[in-house]
Amino acid sequence: MTVDTTTPLRATRREWAGLALLVLPMLTLSTDLTVLFLALPTLSAALDPSASQALWIVHVYGFLIAGFLVTMGRLGDRIGPRRLLLIGGLAFGLLSLLAALSVNPEMLIAARALLGIAGATLMPSLFSLLRTMFRDDGQRRLAIAIMFSAFSAGGALGPLLGGALLEHFWWGSVFLINVPPMVLLAIAGPRLLPERTERGHAALDLPSVALSVAGMLAIVYGLQELAAGQETEDGALWPNVLVTGLGLLALVVFVLRQRRLHDPLFDLTLLANPRIGVSLLALLLAGIGLVGAFYLVTQHLQWVAGQSPLQAGLWTVPYVVVNIAGALLAPALAARLRPAVVVTCGLGITVAGGVGLAVFAGPATPLPVLIGALSVIGLGQGVSMALVSDLIIAGAPEEQAGSAAAAQEVSGELGAALGTAAGGAVGIAVYRAALSGSMPAEVPPSAGQAALSSVHDGIGTAQSLGAGGQELLTAVHTAVASGLQAYAVAAALLAALGALLVTWFLVIRDRRPPATMTA
Repeated sequence: MTVDTTTPLRATRREWAGLALLVLPMLTLSTDLTVLFLALPTLSAALDPSASQALWIVHVYGFLIAGFLVTMGRLGDRIGPRRLLLIGGLAFGLLSLLAALSVNPEMLIAARALLGIAGATLMPSLFSLLRTMFRDDGQRRLAIAIMFSAFSAGGALGPLLGGALLEHFWWGSVFLINVPPMVLLAIAGPRLLPERTERGHAALDLPSVALSVAGMLAIVYGLQELAAGQETEDGALWPNVLVTGLGLLALVVFVLRQRRLHDPLFDLTLLANPRIGVSLLALLLAGIGLVGAFYLVTQHLQWVAGQSPLQAGLWTVPYVVVNIAGALLAPALAARLRPAVVVTCGLGITVAGGVGLAVFAGPATPLPVLIGALSVIGLGQGVSMALVSDLIIAGAPEEQAGSAAAAQEVSGELGAALGTAAGGAVGIAVYRAALSGSMPAEVPPSAGQAALSSVHDGIGTAQSLGAGGQELLTAVHTAVASGLQAYAVAAALLAALGALLVTWFLVIRDRRPPATMTA
């Protein structure tokens, strides 16, 4: 039947209870991305992984999520998002138990990889169900904002939760906490969550699955390794550039194949809708700017301000709080202004925060001022991205809502990977250029060369020189701050470009009345 959006169906207590239930897997999913940040030393003492194995334990989960998003979004459109969510949630709980009971690094890496595949089923299904559960525009925007906030909160709480658990329990507890939410989802999900009636009936194209998985895995892995190698000169640059390039090539072949298929894995016509295509591009641009700036701020807090990893994490809490507040404020603003106008305003706030960070992020800047500028970026990002998600999800036909949600998550993953890589590249390039021009004359040439190789070596070299290294330490701190300031300018420009695109395509040119929705 056709539901006229002028008289939308209002959600009942069942839908709101279902939303509360869906928050649990979202929190679990995002917490698991970061929970090992502070738990890794304890875990390493127990399992004794190599340096390479330790990196894979932390990151293979996110790699596999990124790789399987498109496939799982299409699978949800085919079999139903509730069914996929319940299957994926049950698998996630069982695999978390397997991870907690791992007896060697290889077993834990395998469990984390399978957790990533299971995790990829959750997010497209969650957002697709919101489209079905909340027909009213205002209620749907609020539901998406709540889900967006849950993801932000989970990512921020992960390291703190991991640290707190390890104060009292063994390392496996960081995985066991995933089990109760998934058990509750399996029990209450069939009663509280509706299944979508609209389905895609085409079979999954396996070559397309292989291309999308390989492409996303290679790009995200290559970009992350590039970012990790920015502060070393170990000759690993070109292999990682090659891996990233091969990933891009695989995605190009994937796109060409989708254009030829009658029933593609991902329908490229979705991107022809400006509300989807432009929103995805704005999400990508904002992600590159924000994630890169956030990454460099965390480095600044430790290298320049001398904070421990836990202290640095606590200093980022105001950013997370303001980010969530912005997301929850967005639906109320969209009730008074067009959503695209609110997105533009949010991106404008992000631009202002980026400019503030560029101006105030000096080596002697008080931390409250630095975090205040970062929080302005977080506020703008929260306001804009919560509504961007709604534009993407609501802009797709209901039978393709899972694919649209997957595209949204792919854009976010690529933005995060590109932002980390670009932030690391710009930060170290500016650091080396600034330090080279301000190297104290009394520093021995060998020590100066060592200080230029990385921030870590710069700090260590200055400390090894004793009292005579104070000038070098000051120069290193100034160079680190210069890298952050340079990238803050880039982040502001990227947000400004996103704001211009949204303004032109979704505010000025898109004056269509709201479309009817098929139920």
